[in-house]
Amino acid sequence: MRLILITLTALLLATVVGVGATWMTTTRGTEIGALTIGPWKARPRTGTADVDPYSRATIVRNGELPIGTGDGVAFTATADDKRKALDGRCDVIVSGVTPPARFWTLTLYDRKGHLVANSLQRYGFTSQEIVRQSDGTFEIRIASRSRAGNWLPTGGIERYALMLRLYDTPVGVATRTQRDAPMPTITTVGCS
Repeated sequence: MRLILITLTALLLATVVGVGATWMTTTRGTEIGALTIGPWKARPRTGTADVDPYSRATIVRNGELPIGTGDGVAFTATADDKRKALDGRCDVIVSGVTPPARFWTLTLYDRKGHLVANSLQRYGFTSQEIVRQSDGTFEIRIASRSRAGNWLPTGGIERYALMLRLYDTPVGVATRTQRDAPMPTITTVGCS
């Protein structure tokens, strides 16, 4: 009887630890196979058959449709270059250049993966509509109040994430450094 009780306790403990670890990795993510360049993170293998089981579980849980490896890659940032969390009450500037790509989009999401509601119904920019400097660089201001130029409204939410999707790009599994993929900088310039 004692052996059965010990066995059941061990099975219950293993189940709780296994379910807890799976829940943690599907809600908070995992670094398995992740590509990190500055504050930007991507998982280039999510659109392939080689995807790790934790990333697969995250995809299923979130209901997202990953970009296929031959189509491009999606980078996400939840903090600026100094690792300060992106705050919708602060002014943030995304500037510089993107890695080579036929087309790209930069979109603003809340932490649950939903588009951030705002009165302008402006949720992002594309490479075709962005206003650039004469040298090809760009600057996007992300703020709760209206700003001149390329502006994305935050609606004043506390935390948000940026997603930069690069389509038809050489960036992928073999990319390792900023030199391989020059990513835009993210700078918090002030909070209200």
